[in-house]
Amino acid sequence: MPKLNLDSNKVLIISILVVLIATGSLVFYYNNKLTKMNEDFNTKLLILNKEIVENLNRMERSLEEEIFSLRNNLTMQVLLLDKNLKNFREKNEQEIGALNSLIDEIEKQSDIQLKEIKDELKTIQVKSKDFSAIIDDVLQSVVSIGTDRGQGSGVVVDDRGFIVTNFHVIDDASIIRILTYENDVYDANLIDYNEVMDLAVIKVEASLENLRFDDSDDVKVGERVIALGNPAGLSFTVTEGIVSALNRKGPNNLDIYLQTDVPINPGNSGGPLVNANSRIIGINNFKIGGFEGLGFAIESNSVKETVEEIIDTYIQEQESQ
Repeated sequence: MPKLNLDSNKVLIISILVVLIATGSLVFYYNNKLTKMNEDFNTKLLILNKEIVENLNRMERSLEEEIFSLRNNLTMQVLLLDKNLKNFREKNEQEIGALNSLIDEIEKQSDIQLKEIKDELKTIQVKSKDFSAIIDDVLQSVVSIGTDRGQGSGVVVDDRGFIVTNFHVIDDASIIRILTYENDVYDANLIDYNEVMDLAVIKVEASLENLRFDDSDDVKVGERVIALGNPAGLSFTVTEGIVSALNRKGPNNLDIYLQTDVPINPGNSGGPLVNANSRIIGINNFKIGGFEGLGFAIESNSVKETVEEIIDTYIQEQESQ
């Protein structure tokens, strides 16, 4: 009996060992298999992750390229729109500028034509009646000149404040002032003079109404005229007469004088001789002593040439400074 029990124990032990070995082998087998499966899974996971990252990178690059392309297209569209808008604005401004210029020109021409019509009406009134129709307008351009040496008259020939008078009116004067028809007083500066012609140009810092010159070659003997000035200090006096002769010689031995029967008295010198068209045909200069109605005026063409030369030279000098 005891021997039998020993063999049974051996068998049991052997069986247990077999079971343990089998179990261990099985565990080892499955453990290896699980490890391999885990490695395969990790490998596949890495591959999948790599593919996902690559796909994401491709998507990101594609998205960036599309955004860049859209930005460029949008920029080009904005630039094109801005260019078109600028072209439209420039064209619009040019059209508006051209329209404004056309309007200004129409207004200018209308004003000129209206003024010419008014002048013609006044001329008709003068020729049919008297000079009263133009007196108020003409006197706006006549000035009284006072100096520390004496007094005289002058006429505004340029609306920038240039005034012509006789040289002997301002000769040796250190102070020159003018009085306008509106009773405004201005200090004047001597610009230049022509002693032989007995003409001088003075200037005030003011914008004044000016009279225009007429062509003295068109003056006719017998033509009615008025002389404006300040005889004997009587400001803004108007006297009427006719042209008595043309091309008279004066003290300078030049035949540039109009003879009139309009009285030329002290203070009248330098004032304008005006025709029915409200234009200057001469600058009153002197009279023959002892004779009434024997006055002389420097013809407008000679005055205009001298005055324009003085003014042009002055302006050029001012611009060059």
